Amino acid sequence: MSHLNYIDLFGFSAALLTTIAFLPQLYKTWETKSADDVSLVMLILFITGLICWIIYGLKIHSIPILVANIVTFIFNFMILILKLSYNKKNNK
Repeated sequence: MSHLNYIDLFGFSAALLTTIAFLPQLYKTWETKSADDVSLVMLILFITGLICWIIYGLKIHSIPILVANIVTFIFNFMILILKLSYNKKNNK
């Protein structure tokens, strides 16, 4: 990608919006110390899909796809870790 064009701006806009959409869930999970309302199966499926998007983004050399999906992966992986750790604490 030699220069940024308007199509890339749509890509970055989509990346920004879909990535920050997970911040409220991450914040709520952190604050309430509970992730009971978050489906474990959904998280695993979503994280697997993000890994596929990251591989795809690498193969087509798409910065918007890579940035969005790497950051979203980090957010969702954090939610997964919190869910598993809070479930352990609640089961003791």
